Amino acid sequence: MNTEKLSHRLEAVTKYIPAGSRIADIGSDHAYLPCYAVKKGIVPFAIAGEVVEGPYQSAKKQVKLEGLEDQISVRKGNGLEVVSQGEVDCITIAGMGGALITTILEEGKDKLDSVKRLILQPNLSAISIRTWLVDHGWELIAEEILEEDGKIYEVLSAEKGEPLKPYKNVEKGLLMGPFLMGERSRVFQNKWQGEVKNWKRILLQLDKAASTEETEKRKQELYQKIKMAEEVLNQ
Repeated sequence: MNTEKLSHRLEAVTKYIPAGSRIADIGSDHAYLPCYAVKKGIVPFAIAGEVVEGPYQSAKKQVKLEGLEDQISVRKGNGLEVVSQGEVDCITIAGMGGALITTILEEGKDKLDSVKRLILQPNLSAISIRTWLVDHGWELIAEEILEEDGKIYEVLSAEKGEPLKPYKNVEKGLLMGPFLMGERSRVFQNKWQGEVKNWKRILLQLDKAASTEETEKRKQELYQKIKMAEEVLNQ
């Protein structure tokens, strides 16, 4: 992967960046995504944010190597603290767990007033992100699921709007994705068949454990998830 040819998952993120946006890529690593977006003429300006010293230095080195220092600002800081109020109108966060992405959004929500689009790519727990979006008035406008190097990623694109609009069944939609449920791609089916298998394995273990209020609650949660997933898979 380099600034000319992104990984499949990062290329998927760039598809949802509105042309002409000013973006902040949080957790930018080598700044490949901002460099690619600027070089392809998708965006005129980008912030590459990193909290860890090693990746921050790698991003600075890459931007300098590409001669893009006038268009890409590499900044070290935690989450959205690298962004000033009103500085960007699109934020990308890719390759993290859904819970961490949600924490970044929650802790930096005061920076989101001028942001028109969020493009988020969790490698697990996308339900955390969908729930946060609904709770904070962001409408999911597109989703994509893909597999790369044995890992499954989901791309969630959202704008301010009617948060419940995409959801016919909110509970199923939050868990599995309203757009992804409609498409039911091969990757989607493989993911949820694997999840159901894992949940059933956990249930067998819980059945052997001592019955407590906590284990019974956990079992009911798993039964509900299995029921929802199988209903969608068997449509």
